[in-house]
Amino acid sequence: MDHEAGECEALGEVITSADGSGQPLASIEQAYAGKLMPDEQVHLFRNTHRVFPCRRISRGDGPVRDLPREVDVVEDFPVRAGEQEFDLYDYVSRNRLVGLLMLKDGKVVHERYELGIDAGTRWMSMSMAKSVSTLLIGIAIRDGFIGSVDDPLTDYLPELRGSGYDGVSIRHLMQMTSGVEWDDTHTDPNSHRRHMLALQVGQQPDAILKYMASLPRVAEPGTRWNYSTGETHVVGALVKAATGRWLADYLSEKFWSRLGMDADAEWWLEAPDGLEVAGSGICATLRDYARLGLFAMNDGRIGDEQVLPAGWIEESTAPREAGGEPLNYGYMWWPVPDAKGSFADGAFSARGIFGQYIYVNPAERVVLTVLSSRSKPKFAEAILDNHFFNSAVEALR
Repeated sequence: MDHEAGECEALGEVITSADGSGQPLASIEQAYAGKLMPDEQVHLFRNTHRVFPCRRISRGDGPVRDLPREVDVVEDFPVRAGEQEFDLYDYVSRNRLVGLLMLKDGKVVHERYELGIDAGTRWMSMSMAKSVSTLLIGIAIRDGFIGSVDDPLTDYLPELRGSGYDGVSIRHLMQMTSGVEWDDTHTDPNSHRRHMLALQVGQQPDAILKYMASLPRVAEPGTRWNYSTGETHVVGALVKAATGRWLADYLSEKFWSRLGMDADAEWWLEAPDGLEVAGSGICATLRDYARLGLFAMNDGRIGDEQVLPAGWIEESTAPREAGGEPLNYGYMWWPVPDAKGSFADGAFSARGIFGQYIYVNPAERVVLTVLSSRSKPKFAEAILDNHFFNSAVEALR
């Protein structure tokens, strides 16, 4: 049964937190501008499911999947960043982590919570939601709702005929190589990304898709990569049009309710009872993000059932090219090279601004989940996260 917008839907000039403190929440606009003090930002990010209307992603009624703790727990290890060497404490403190969960062979080897959050805190996914959204494309293909990644978008979204997306394939969309104009700069109030946020604040149904349809094409599809949160909203509209299901409900049915999650999650909506904001806005716990990573590491299998098309994860996360140039981007997943620059181990990550990551290394059976509250949307990390991931993999061998 489809879920209506959840209890997090109240919007008002002042929204207070659900923790009983009565502390007002700052705005997402302030966060995107990089204009929040540390405590304000943590308070916002742990309560973002109360900023916009949401749809519940139900965990179902099944038992919680145990994440057993390894006997030899990793307390510290060197983090090598080029010629510099740090330790785990440096990474956590300098990069302003609020949560870190390290899994090896499905067992917890390190788990910590900082800055007032705990295992029950639902934290903002930011753009990690993009990777979840393209998983739904794969499932829709397996379910027969979508024929192929090479199908034209307009086969499913006829309202895009005559727009910059006419002639763009689903593959182009997921790789962000549509050629449609977009500026994803969060800190620029005049960027397309901030205009999209303003439409979300306005809470008008279909306003974001109409905005996407108004944008011009500036390059031929497949020839130029340009990071675009707006493209992911089109992915969400595609999933809804093809399946007839809200994204949160389809996600819950197909795997969230079957992975033994700790808790329900929430997903921002563009309007009450409207479409999910597919490029961001999932709010879930640290452990549940890690369980999502395990699902991806296992090629989208649950028990003996292949939920995703076989090989979809490898296809989604492999490096590609655009216009003859190497492209370190898949279907809204990021391939992660090892310390020598090789992609041979097939490692990849979902990632979001302010330092949100689910890193997966299938060859080493490692899943690392990082939640952070960095001072600016991008480029505020003191230690590059990929250096940490590669150092952690080395320490866990």
